[in-house]
Amino acid sequence: MKMIGNILWILLGGWWIALLWLVFGLILCITIVGIPFGVQCFKKAGLAFAPFGKTVELDFPKHPIANTLWAIFFGWHFVVFYILAGVAMFVTIIGIPFGIQAFKFAALSFFPFGAKVV
Repeated sequence: MKMIGNILWILLGGWWIALLWLVFGLILCITIVGIPFGVQCFKKAGLAFAPFGKTVELDFPKHPIANTLWAIFFGWHFVVFYILAGVAMFVTIIGIPFGIQAFKFAALSFFPFGAKVV
């Protein structure tokens, strides 16, 4: 089931989301200050390409300052987008598995530092 979900995810736009995260990470890596943030974007790009069968383990206390800075400047924008997308996907019965993945992205997008994708 994970393989079918990942194939449908990629065909229905997962590759596009992964590409956007990669580009955003590259833009952040242009500056020295943005490199840690860019690395977190690469983590999200990997998850965005094939999210089914993976879980996100958050560890906010590991990097509280970096997570707070990310949440203030970038995270809340992504969280709002992913929550709205997840709710929209939950409206249809067939979109529920994709909505669950959107909520997984929302958690990772708010506090990415110290988080592990397993």
